Amino acid sequence: MSRIGRKPIPMPAGVKYTVDGNTVLVEGPRGKVSALLPTGISLVKTDGALIAERQNDSQAAIHGLARALVFNAVEGVTNGWKKELDVVGIGYRVEMKGKGMVVFTLGYSHPIEFPLPSGIEVAIDPKQTHLTVSGIDRQKVGQVAADMRSLRKPDPYKNKGVRYSDERLKKKVGKTGAK
Repeated sequence: MSRIGRKPIPMPAGVKYTVDGNTVLVEGPRGKVSALLPTGISLVKTDGALIAERQNDSQAAIHGLARALVFNAVEGVTNGWKKELDVVGIGYRVEMKGKGMVVFTLGYSHPIEFPLPSGIEVAIDPKQTHLTVSGIDRQKVGQVAADMRSLRKPDPYKNKGVRYSDERLKKKVGKTGAK
């Protein structure tokens, strides 16, 4: 029994969807997002909400996945998705170069230029140590944030690097000094 698959997906006003084979195209005020709909799963609209239904129990494993993908698309075109990152370290900073390029200074011998894919926006605070990645596609927003974090992962000894704002790190103790 899929508990997530049985939950209805609320459809706000101004959001339309079309099913074309294995893809669902969701259109809303922020744009269009397509989601993959596995075979054997169908969408039924009732009382202003979508319900994902499966043909038989052989699709039980992907029932919740299909519902989650459609929900993420609906949520993306109405509210959008965002991830927040912090850049921690002396001399570490981030800045915008033009409209589609983010430049990281992370203690390497050179600055790192990070090109932004289409549909992704980045906002940087005035201190240049906090950035917000936002967009309508949840998967793309998460992947871009993960790629930015991988430029300099948080160091477990000094906690320097790029990390998610809600990430809690466990600091390790260094080696003990000799007598």
